[in-house]
Amino acid sequence: MPTTTLLSVPSSSFTLFPLNSSPSSSSPTAILLSNKVLKHRIQTKIVIFQRKPIKIGLVRAAMSLEKETPETERPQTFLRESDGHDEVISPSSVRARFEKMIREAQDSVCEAIEAVEGGAKFKEDVWSRPGGGGGISRVLQDGAVWEKAGVNVSVVYGVMPPEAYRAAKGAAATDQKPGPVPFFAAGISSVLHPKNPFAPTLHFNYRYFETDAPKDAPGAPKQWWFGGGTDLTPAYIFEEDVKHFHSIQKSACDKFEPTFYPRFKNWCDDYFYIKHRGERRGLGGIFFDDLNDYDQEMLLSFATECANSVVPAYIPIIEKRKNLPFTDQHKAWQQLRRGRYVEFNLVYDRGTTFGLKTGGRIESILVSLPLTARWEYDHKPEEGSEEWKLLDACINPKEWI
Repeated sequence: MPTTTLLSVPSSSFTLFPLNSSPSSSSPTAILLSNKVLKHRIQTKIVIFQRKPIKIGLVRAAMSLEKETPETERPQTFLRESDGHDEVISPSSVRARFEKMIREAQDSVCEAIEAVEGGAKFKEDVWSRPGGGGGISRVLQDGAVWEKAGVNVSVVYGVMPPEAYRAAKGAAATDQKPGPVPFFAAGISSVLHPKNPFAPTLHFNYRYFETDAPKDAPGAPKQWWFGGGTDLTPAYIFEEDVKHFHSIQKSACDKFEPTFYPRFKNWCDDYFYIKHRGERRGLGGIFFDDLNDYDQEMLLSFATECANSVVPAYIPIIEKRKNLPFTDQHKAWQQLRRGRYVEFNLVYDRGTTFGLKTGGRIESILVSLPLTARWEYDHKPEEGSEEWKLLDACINPKEWI
C-alpha cells in the first residue's frame, strides 16, 4: 500500500484521521502516526480536539474525527501560527521543508504520470482541517495506462490528549504531568495500478511526525520520527525491471548510510507479508518506520532523496511495458495478484484496518484498492510457468542486486 499512507497505504503506522480522508469520494489523503501509538489502540481512545481538552476514558479503539472543509484553491502552505508555536510557520523549520518536499514530489509524480497517460488528468480536491492543516488529494481513474492512480499529500497539526502522548513516548513519558500535547504529522502517499498485466503496481509513502512537550511540562524533549518506503508489485517478473527498481532504491540509501538498503529491504519484505498465504504481496523495495536514531537533517535529506527517486525508478518500467500485447490469461493472473493486494490491505495493513475499525470514511480508506480483482478457488499456477515464478519470488524473497 502497500499506501502511505497516503491511500490505504501500507505502513506500520495508523491514521490520525481516516486513511486517505478527504472531502470527495475519490480523493484520498493520509495522516500517519507512529506505530508506537498503534500498539496501545486497544486501551486508548484518541481524540483530536480544537483548543479545549476533554476528559478521555480508557476504551476500545475509537476516534473522534474533525470534519474536513473543501477548499476551492490550493494554499501556498498549510502551515500557520498555532498555539504560539512559531516554528509552525518558520520557512527553515523541518515542518515547512518537509511540506515543501512532499508537495513538490506530488507535482513531479503527477506530471510524470500524466505525460505517460497522454490525455487523462488527475482530479484534484483540496481540503482544510479546522484544528490546523489540510491536504491535496489527486486521483486519476480508468486512464489509458493506469486503472487507478492516487497521489496525495496531507499536513495536519493540533493537540492530542496525554494518553496518546504517553503511548507515543512509552516509558519516557511516565513522569510527565497530564496535559494536551501539540503534534504535527505530514506525508505523501500513492498507489498506482496500471492496466497492462506486464506493468507493475507501485506504492510509495513518506511521512514525518512530531510532538512538542505538554504545555504543563515545559522543557520536556520534542519527539519526532520519519517513516516510509517504496515497493513494487508486478504480476510478471521482468528481471531487468526489478533489478532497475531495486538499484534505484539502493542508490538512494547508499548516499546516506550503507546499511540502509539491506536493512530496509528486509524490513519491506517482512512488512508486506500475507500471513494466511505465506507469501509477500510483491517483490519489495524499501520500508522504514519510527526512524529517529540519526541526525534529523540527514533523515530529512534521505526522505527527500527517496521521494525524488520514485519517478526514475518506476516510469522507465511503465514506458517499456504499458503497450505489450497480452492475453486473457495474463489479465486473469493480474487480477488474481490484485486479489492478494486487496487481502493484504484489508487484513494486515495497519492504516487500513485502523481506519475501518474506527468508523472512518469508507471511500477514502479503500481508495488504494484496484478497480478490479479476482479470486479463484484453489488456484495453483503450473510449476515452471511465468506465473509460478512470480509466486515463488513472493514466497521466497530474493536479493535482486
